[in-house]
Amino acid sequence: MNRRDFLSAAMLAGGAMVLPRAVASGDADPAMAAILRAAQQQREAAIQRIRDWIALPSIAAENLNMPEGAQYMAELARAAGFDSASIVPTDGHAGVFATMDNGAERTLGIYFMYDVKQYDPAEWSSPPLEGRMVDKPGYGRAIVGRGAVNQKGPEATFLAALHAMRAAGVKPPVNIVLVAEGEEEIGSPHFSQVVQRPEVFAALKKAEGIFIPASWQNINGGVNVNLGSKGVVELELVASGERWGRGPKGDIHSSYKAMVDSPSWRLVQALHTLVSEDGNTPAIDGWFENVRPLSAREKALIAEAARAGNEAAQREQLGVARWIDDLPYREALERLASQPTVNIEGLVAGYTGPGGKTVLPGRAVAKLDLRLVPDQTRAEAEAKLRAHLDKRGFTDIETNVSGGYDPTETAEDSRLIRAQLAAYQAAGATAKLNPRLAGSWPGAVFTAPPLSLPAGHFGLGHGSGAHAPDEYYVVDSTNPKVAGITEATMGYVDILYQLARIS
Repeated sequence: MNRRDFLSAAMLAGGAMVLPRAVASGDADPAMAAILRAAQQQREAAIQRIRDWIALPSIAAENLNMPEGAQYMAELARAAGFDSASIVPTDGHAGVFATMDNGAERTLGIYFMYDVKQYDPAEWSSPPLEGRMVDKPGYGRAIVGRGAVNQKGPEATFLAALHAMRAAGVKPPVNIVLVAEGEEEIGSPHFSQVVQRPEVFAALKKAEGIFIPASWQNINGGVNVNLGSKGVVELELVASGERWGRGPKGDIHSSYKAMVDSPSWRLVQALHTLVSEDGNTPAIDGWFENVRPLSAREKALIAEAARAGNEAAQREQLGVARWIDDLPYREALERLASQPTVNIEGLVAGYTGPGGKTVLPGRAVAKLDLRLVPDQTRAEAEAKLRAHLDKRGFTDIETNVSGGYDPTETAEDSRLIRAQLAAYQAAGATAKLNPRLAGSWPGAVFTAPPLSLPAGHFGLGHGSGAHAPDEYYVVDSTNPKVAGITEATMGYVDILYQLARIS
């Protein structure tokens, strides 16, 4: 029995995943058998590792526990068997760089983030740092906590794979380079400084590709293999009476609106110019000049996804009744992959507490994210937004960019993508190629020259609620089509072998 068939048979025997094909007979691979036994024996330790990590939140936006988060990340890497793990300073929060030389022919890059989003405990059903175990209908037992799925659960599960191999006395079949940052949740403003360090760049240059651990299996066990991701610019627009020269410098009584200009309405008017009348299409001057249309291959992949997908389930999950312009599902998915967006994340001005407070605010803020598609760039987007506002007389509106990066693209025939597809097939998970993830991650630092590496996401298992209350990561799966933590651990083991042997 080859390694792929043994992995599938072991998972089937454990009852964690139902496989769509027969398993070949023969003797099991002794190395994989030893790794599986170790993963099973270390299961509780792997779960506790996630809970302990959740208990230490590093929140870049609040400058909370950032040095502690970097140090903890380095300690996790060392404990998993990396030869060295060093903290890399930047002009912002530090990154972490670790290497594992296994004397292998090929090298794999791994991207981690150790920071998490902010949280309001009042919105959670259990304390967000407790890591409480709860039942998730259709999936099984899950850890609930900030960072559970984004990204500490999947990342810790990848580390569990290295722990299992180490305990089994099996050397990974590829060398591994780990780069981690603490600013992903604020747009990775300094991550390029980590990657551009000579020793980091030299190590990554040897890699076949790089991926971020993920756990996106749906209730039917399916998963997407992303061939790219949208870029993003995160910023805030600020209107103030002081900078405008009109309206109050601070909040005043609202009765004066009859004779005093309002910075809040000034901001609303500026925002209105950025999009079409329905708010769905960017109207920034020149915004679509470099937007590349979908290729025929990309449209075909999206059409296949629409046929195989569950539109009703996706609508229910998102809490929406219809798509933009009442589009059919296929066209809505095409729009998701192909269209840049201007989104308002939040609006803040004056008093927002209970009841009323009759003020005319002296300052108003809109937090925006701009999603970018090939061939747009972050620099282009920032420049065009500023020029658009200035042309319409909004020179006083501040544009404070906090972070962002360009879109990513990875070739379908790269070794990384083919290894992912092979690993999913070995685990009995239906994998679909997705032209572009609508979300964003700082993969452009890897995919763009001079590194030009294939990059993406990989991982079995399920979790949800990233950035939201009650974020969770499934560790004990009761769904025969979805991996629990041990099966996800073995999935990471298998992709190392897939990458090592694929031609």
